[in-house]
Amino acid sequence: MVRMSRAESQAQTRKHLIETAQRMLLAQGYAATSLEAIADEAGFSKGAVYSNFKNKDALCREVLRHIRADHAAALVTEVSSATSFQELLDSFAAWSERTIGDQKWSTLEAEFAVRASADELLRQQLSSDAAEIRRVITQLVSAATESYDLELDMPAGDVATALLSLGIGLGLQRAIDPSVSAQILTDTIRAMLVRKMSPAS
Repeated sequence: MVRMSRAESQAQTRKHLIETAQRMLLAQGYAATSLEAIADEAGFSKGAVYSNFKNKDALCREVLRHIRADHAAALVTEVSSATSFQELLDSFAAWSERTIGDQKWSTLEAEFAVRASADELLRQQLSSDAAEIRRVITQLVSAATESYDLELDMPAGDVATALLSLGIGLGLQRAIDPSVSAQILTDTIRAMLVRKMSPAS
């Protein structure tokens, strides 16, 4: 049996800690989940947690980054086969209904954001994460306008900020009331893009 290198072993430990923390944080919330409990559940010492993450904030931030990355990958898969703007919207709508407003995810995001409001360093880190999300959305919006001959009446970055803000608010509403439809987000995209479609398209 080939022995793992130290780096491989640490990477595996880190991955297992993130997976365990994700299950527990989503189930119990940030405040109710301790590093000790995560370490016990994962089968590691508390020292093993601290050798991979500075504190619970760092671990929770990494968990949320992984959750967002998984949802983003699912979205890319969902829309990748679209051959028209309408198909793109339909695929996005299907993803939105499944994803936006996930109660446990939305609650954890909200709880962690409140936590960050009392910690300047953490607030800056979450601000950086949000900026990266806006950057990715900006790229997607720009790619869509180019692929489907659309025009924007505001910078793509502003569109990205508007869509992210609407998505966050809609997610919180749907977490409280699942009967609220996510269709409004798709309709907003259509309103911002389709009404500016060039005559040639």
